[in-house]
Order: sequence, then C-alpha cells, then structure tokens
Amino acid sequence: MVTKQNSAAQRPLPAEQTGPGALAVQIARLMADRHCREVLVLDLRGHSPVTDFYVIATGTSDRQMRAIADEIAHEGAKVGSRVWHVAGLDSATWILLDFVDVVAHLFAEGVRHHYDLEMLWGDVPRVEWSRPAGEH
Repeated sequence: MVTKQNSAAQRPLPAEQTGPGALAVQIARLMADRHCREVLVLDLRGHSPVTDFYVIATGTSDRQMRAIADEIAHEGAKVGSRVWHVAGLDSATWILLDFVDVVAHLFAEGVRHHYDLEMLWGDVPRVEWSRPAGEH
C-alpha cells in the first residue's frame, strides 16, 4: 500500500505530555540517547484500531538493539506501562515491543527500508519528540 503524505504528516505535532503519547516520546528519546538513527514517532490515533503510536528507529547492531529493547521495557515498567509482547529478540533484525497503546520498532537498517513503515503510514501525523534546547 502506497500512501501520499499530507500536510499534517509533514508538520510534527508537539510532544505529548501524558498518557500513551508521553510513553512514545519517552521511548523515542531513549532510543536517540542510545544512538539509534532516524527515530520517528507516528500518531496512529484515528487511523489504526490496533495501537495509538508507533515509535520507529534504526539500530546500529544486534547487541545495541537488544540492550535498548531491554531498557525500553524497564523504563515502561517504571511508569506503569508493562510490555504486553516482545518479538524479534532472537534475530535482532526487527525487535518489536508492544505496550498495547504504543508499539516500539527497532530495525536493522536494511530491514527497516524493506518494510518501510513510514511509507505505509505516510498519511499519519508525526509527533515532535526531541527535547527542548538545554534539557537532557
């Protein structure tokens, strides 16, 4: 399925302050802090009956991706969001952590481009997740 990006998808929404959006932003920031590339948060509310947010990132190695997946699960639990399902830890080419309202995808570079979730969900808004200047 090929979709065309609309103007909402091109103008990132402000970072979410509470709820699943806040968890998605927290996951994106953690991924970026751990040197993942091309970190992206997609707002699927009103577009998907399955989840509210996708967080997508490209890892640099299978070891890094496994470590980040473990850290994401730990951070989610600290804020009361336990992982419902984890897939892909064995191969570490596409690791998925499903928090129900938020699904985090950690891809190896070639695999990410092959599945191209950004294109599949090209018509959904993106969430601005980066920290304000000076915050860390």
